[in-house]
Amino acid sequence: MLKSSLKTSEKIILGIDPGTNIMGYGIIRTEGNFLELMDVGVLSMTKTSDHALKLSYIYTELLRLIDKHHPDELAIEAPFFGKNVQSMLKLGRAQGVAIAAAISRQIPITEYAPKKIKQSITGNGNASKEQVAAMLDTLLKAKVSTEKLDATDALAAAVCHHFQTSSKNTPNAKGGWKAFLKENPEKLIGKL
Repeated sequence: MLKSSLKTSEKIILGIDPGTNIMGYGIIRTEGNFLELMDVGVLSMTKTSDHALKLSYIYTELLRLIDKHHPDELAIEAPFFGKNVQSMLKLGRAQGVAIAAAISRQIPITEYAPKKIKQSITGNGNASKEQVAAMLDTLLKAKVSTEKLDATDALAAAVCHHFQTSSKNTPNAKGGWKAFLKENPEKLIGKL
């Protein structure tokens, strides 16, 4: 049985952008509508070509992050469908290992399509990675580096999960993005 959050409203969410060369992660703490950036970065596996070693590294490092931050839930970006079948298989394995690490610590997992994440963060499912990073800066009141977009993608998955699972004062609450921005003008950041 997977653990559920025992805290009343505080929740720690680990977001993952799976990859076999670079895997992004982002960790946020939420309490009601409050969002706080705890950790963000990438796991780099570019120095080895051995796929099994990459998978082992992903598993070990994600367990280290889980044991350090004790997330209540994991949000992971679903792989997009590409033309290269071998790349898709490798990406699926990396995603599976990340999910297995969370399951080993009894953490509930939710998967989100890339368009769903972008829609949730910016209001536009076709937003660029830079637009997503800019909105994360505003939402988290922290400068999120656009140099490592795998990390911002992972952070976006975590914030998307918060929006999808909370019910008040979010872009997904009754009224959608227009109502949210009207009630929260400080969230509006120029034209995206």
